[in-house]
Amino acid sequence: MSAFTDKRLAGRTALVVGAARGIGAAIAARFVREGARVVIADTETEAGEATAAALGGPEQTRFVQTDISRKDGAEHAVSTAVDAFGGLDILVQNAGIYPWTLIEHISPEEWDAVLGVNLRGTFLAAQAALPVMRARGGGRMIFTSSVTGPKVSSPGHGHYAASKAGINGFIRSAAIEFAGYGITVNGVEPGNILTEGMKAHRSPAFIRGMEDAVPLGRLGTPDDVAGAVYFFASDDAAYITGTTIVIDGGQILPEGNDFRLSPG
Repeated sequence: MSAFTDKRLAGRTALVVGAARGIGAAIAARFVREGARVVIADTETEAGEATAAALGGPEQTRFVQTDISRKDGAEHAVSTAVDAFGGLDILVQNAGIYPWTLIEHISPEEWDAVLGVNLRGTFLAAQAALPVMRARGGGRMIFTSSVTGPKVSSPGHGHYAASKAGINGFIRSAAIEFAGYGITVNGVEPGNILTEGMKAHRSPAFIRGMEDAVPLGRLGTPDDVAGAVYFFASDDAAYITGTTIVIDGGQILPEGNDFRLSPG
């Protein structure tokens, strides 16, 4: 039977932060296909409401407007899941921002904004969800990191790379602290994923250049990331905590540009 029809998350409630579009929307859609009830949290109200409506009615999906960089925003998102569906079993913090600015030009305000959403938001989401999951005897926390920061980097992403490397460190610490409550904490490290944002803000030449750097010959899709997040949320990952999965088509593996072998 297909993994898309097994309903292996039936009876569980998930909160997916940063799910109005792109990777987060794909994660929410995968969870719904697997039978979960899903609360979509995002700053983008119109897009978030449209995504929630497309995935199901109020018995299956809800939307809540949330600024995850604020403590009250994280707590409101969690309480929405509890009020709507009676609890919280799975937390995914996928929200992130990634302005392009060279380190010499990053203002303290921009630095704080990036770390506020990406890293502080991860901490606040976990802290808000912890009491609910602890009372239920367990749960799953999954955070979207990146290959940028933990594995590689590029000019213009100093603040973004720092925030994502910080997420990996937080995952390890939280995994140790929450293990006694039956809560697993893991993350995904996407490479270049072909989202609406990349299509809108990157040129076709840039996208082709990224594809040429990937041994599998294509950029990732939001569904590629959603599959790994679903794995961490499923019973198959019950004994896995404090780790991440790289989802990059092998992009970080080559030592140089001349890595392709001819079929012969």
